[in-house]
Amino acid sequence: MTAKIILMIVALSLLGACGPQDQQIARPREPDASSIGFFCRMGLAEHTGPKGQILPKGWTDPLWFSSVRDALTYAEMEVVSEREMAGFWVNDMAQGTWERPAAGSWIAAQGAWYAIDSRKASGMGGTEAVPFAAKSAAEEFVKANGGRVVDYVEAKRSVAAGTAPASAGET
Repeated sequence: MTAKIILMIVALSLLGACGPQDQQIARPREPDASSIGFFCRMGLAEHTGPKGQILPKGWTDPLWFSSVRDALTYAEMEVVSEREMAGFWVNDMAQGTWERPAAGSWIAAQGAWYAIDSRKASGMGGTEAVPFAAKSAAEEFVKANGGRVVDYVEAKRSVAAGTAPASAGET
C-alpha cells in the first residue's frame, strides 16, 4: 500500500511538471548607452523623437529602433511575426518632449494611435509615425503638426509602403 501511495505522489508531481512553464512577462526597457538602433547601428541617444523596441520571444534583449517608423516597417516586413513577438513598445509622445521622450512612457504598439505624415521628422530624417496612448492626444498633435491619425494596422501598412495622406490634416 505504501508503494502505491509513493507512486501516486511521484505521478502527481510529474503531472504538475507537465503544465505550462512559468513564462516571464515581457516588459519594456529603458534604453541605455549601449542601446543601438537595429537599422542605423547608431546609439539611440543620438536621435530625437519617439523610439521603438521589439522583444522576440525567447530573447532577453530587445531590438531597438531609433524611430517608430523603422520599428513599424520592421514589424510590417514580418521579419519577426506578431506571434513571435513577446512585446512591441513605442514611446507615448504625450509624455516628455520631442528631444527626450519621457522615461517610462512605453506603451504597447498595437494599442497606440499614430500621427503619420506630419511635419515632424524621425530620428534618422524623413517622416515619423508619432505614437500616442490616447486618440485625442494624437488628434491634438495633428492639429499642430499636420498629418492624420491612424491605428496600428494602418500605421504599419502606410509607413512601410511610404504612402502619403489624401489631404493634409486628415484624421
